[in-house]
Amino acid sequence: MSQQQPLAGADALVQLDPVFAQMAMSAGHNLWSLPDLTAREKTFVCLTADLCHPHLGTPLAMHIEMASTHDVDSESIRELFRHLAPYVGYPIVVTAFQRLTELGLPAARDGQPPTTAPLDDTLNDIVRELRTVAPGLAAFTEQQLTQRWTRPDLSVRERALACLVVDIFYQTLGPSLQLHSRIARAAGATEQTFDNLLRATAEFGLPRTWAAARALAAASSPTESSHP
Repeated sequence: MSQQQPLAGADALVQLDPVFAQMAMSAGHNLWSLPDLTAREKTFVCLTADLCHPHLGTPLAMHIEMASTHDVDSESIRELFRHLAPYVGYPIVVTAFQRLTELGLPAARDGQPPTTAPLDDTLNDIVRELRTVAPGLAAFTEQQLTQRWTRPDLSVRERALACLVVDIFYQTLGPSLQLHSRIARAAGATEQTFDNLLRATAEFGLPRTWAAARALAAASSPTESSHP
């Protein structure tokens, strides 16, 4: 996005506080100038941030408008929220879906129901480890993961990057971040992708992103464990 292209909701920010609006628009242009994230991935960063905080009022409305500007269809937004439900909490996503209705998004289309496709080895790592310490939790985790990672409308890379955004905001910087960074790498993400992701999340809270930058650097080192 060029510096001249207006951001969604810019006029509303000016009405709130013109100096703050300039700062916010500068941060937004930083996000949209990042070369190693797609327009969909940048949109999903913002929408995931809304669920994590949660910011389901004006920020979510602005980001839904932004999604439309960048041709992110409503079913992809719904699928992002479905995917993130066990990561951010089902109750938050209930409220988020209510807001989607209030904001005029089309109703969900009849689509593929939750599946029970086998997990790949990377996702199975966390399930196998949990079985040794909390078998019931391992079973629930396996059910939740098998329902999500092979569904349509979002790629594996998009799902993994969204989960990394959750890790950054919730500061789950150990096994969870390691797992999702490995999945993202297997789906084509590079160190430059992660650098861009950190820059994209920085506007939502610098201190959290500083900590995540260190954790991602450690996760990419040769001494990284083969298990989360």
